[in-house]
Amino acid sequence: METLTPLAQMIGARGDLAHLVLFLWAGTVSSLLVWTVREMIRSNRRFDDFVQAIARLNRLFSDFDD
Repeated sequence: METLTPLAQMIGARGDLAHLVLFLWAGTVSSLLVWTVREMIRSNRRFDDFVQAIARLNRLFSDFDD
């Protein structure tokens, strides 16, 4: 039975390491997801500003046509 104890300790230690790695992976992926969503929001805002600027130019040029 004493030979089983080091084996059990090794499996237990590796199990803890696997949980730690899984936690780190999940945390990293979640952080990347949050960063990606924030960047998409910023990109959409910049695109909206661009579209609004084009609309202002169109209104300005349409005033010259009248």
